[in-house]
Amino acid sequence: MNTMRETSAIDGQPFYPGDDAPGAAAPDGIVGESPALRRVLRLVETVATTDAAILIRGETGTGKELIAGLIHRLSARRGAPFVKFNCTAIPAGLLDSELFGHERGAFTGAIARRIGRFELAHNGTLLLDEIGDLPLELQPKLLRVLEAQEFERIGSTQTMRSDVRVIAATNRPLEELVEAGEFRADLFYRLNVFPIDLPPLRERAEDIPLLVRHFVMHHARKLGRRIDSIPADVMEMLLRHPWPGNVRELQHVLQRAVILSHGGSLQLPPLEAPVKMTRTPAPHAETFDDAVREHIVEVLRQTNGVVAGPRGAAVRLGLKRTTLLSRMQKLGITPADVVPAPLWFPVAPSTRSIAV
Repeated sequence: MNTMRETSAIDGQPFYPGDDAPGAAAPDGIVGESPALRRVLRLVETVATTDAAILIRGETGTGKELIAGLIHRLSARRGAPFVKFNCTAIPAGLLDSELFGHERGAFTGAIARRIGRFELAHNGTLLLDEIGDLPLELQPKLLRVLEAQEFERIGSTQTMRSDVRVIAATNRPLEELVEAGEFRADLFYRLNVFPIDLPPLRERAEDIPLLVRHFVMHHARKLGRRIDSIPADVMEMLLRHPWPGNVRELQHVLQRAVILSHGGSLQLPPLEAPVKMTRTPAPHAETFDDAVREHIVEVLRQTNGVVAGPRGAAVRLGLKRTTLLSRMQKLGITPADVVPAPLWFPVAPSTRSIAV
């Protein structure tokens, strides 16, 4: 019986232990039979059919996105979009537009209407990853959507309705952020209706052999390699490693191992000494003006500093020449920002110019 289960994992199919399988619609990659994983899957099966807000908590690499995807696939919303959004992936000044959208002309560079993530996820599920890094000033707007299911695009007075199930994920203790004044308590309680804690790999070590076989076969097929055996000493090393990067770290190590292996036997690369996993600092929080300034400068560089004309920056940005010049002055954009002197031909700063 155990052999059949392991073979299922090796073949790259979703693996669920015994009678606790929540369904065939689960995504590949959730592999294991440990009590810790069984508990998580039971919680997923219980909450998936409801519309309750879910907060998935776990260390980096524990599979928070996979669990969120499984919840969506087991829900009544499975035929609608599953939209993923990482709150640290873009500058803070553009988060409002990314989440809620904007109208044409709402700000510099808004040359067309943009549909935000909440509209894209209508009738479906929206995963907000790294929710602990959402700027404080944007949290009231998110709270309003969660409570009233309504919002406005930037530059619009029209109230939009959005029926979305929100799943938040974090590797930070939100309770501590609330105490530090970095996260709203009311938003925390609204998101934390049904928390799911994902165990780190060190707390489900009995799943490592299944995960090893699963990832080795996956990467061997992908790379066109033949791996017939996993030596006992290799498996022992994998079982002893603490895996601070969890399943993601294990997968990357096994990918390298498959690449390095010859003769059909898995050869393990030297395992790096455990590194204490600390949270990666969020990018420097930009203001909205910072983000707009950066965008204008980039467009001006693409046009070699030309503002007017059919190929000028004003046309690309959908602005009048005078409007763009006014905003450049307001944002302190100078010729030195746009047209730096060539490294091979020194030019005095006073000779640089922007063609208007």
